[in-house]
Order: sequence, then structure tokens, then C-alpha cells
Amino acid sequence: MSQRRSRLELTLSVLESVRAGIDKPTRIMYDSNLSWEPTRRILSNLVDQGFLNEMHRSEDKRSSTRYAITEKGLNVLEYFGEAKKLIDLTTP
Repeated sequence: MSQRRSRLELTLSVLESVRAGIDKPTRIMYDSNLSWEPTRRILSNLVDQGFLNEMHRSEDKRSSTRYAITEKGLNVLEYFGEAKKLIDLTTP
């Protein structure tokens, strides 16, 4: 049986997706393997905390939202990446 991911793991997964160049909300959702509502909440929270920038574009009378990771977001990913290495979660 698979284990549920923590809120931190879900948030880091979204940040990793955006860092990898995925900037559309639906694509972020698919890459992070989340449903829409948790993705929307996490993206909103990350923007509010300054880890992501939200950009609005209008194309052909449609509005599209894109996301970009900030320096603060990159620092968070680096910090938790180093913590994972120190803890070495791969050993049982």
C-alpha cells in the first residue's frame, strides 16, 4: 500500500515542477500528481508567501495564468534538498 504524501512533500513537488519550467496550472497539477483543488490551494499559498510569482496573460480573449519560481522558492528547494541528503531517507 502506498503512503500518503505530507503537505510539505506536496508543496515541494509543486515548487519542483515550476522550477523545471512547467508554468501552467494544469500542467503543474499533472506533473505533481494532484487534483485541481489541492493544486489551486498550494499555488495560492506559494504566491502569498512569495515563493512563486503569478503572471497573467491575455491571449485571444482568454486569460491565462502562469507561474515562475522566485529566489525565495529556489532557496526553499535547496534547503530541503540538503536536509534530505543529511537525513538519507532512503535507508529503512
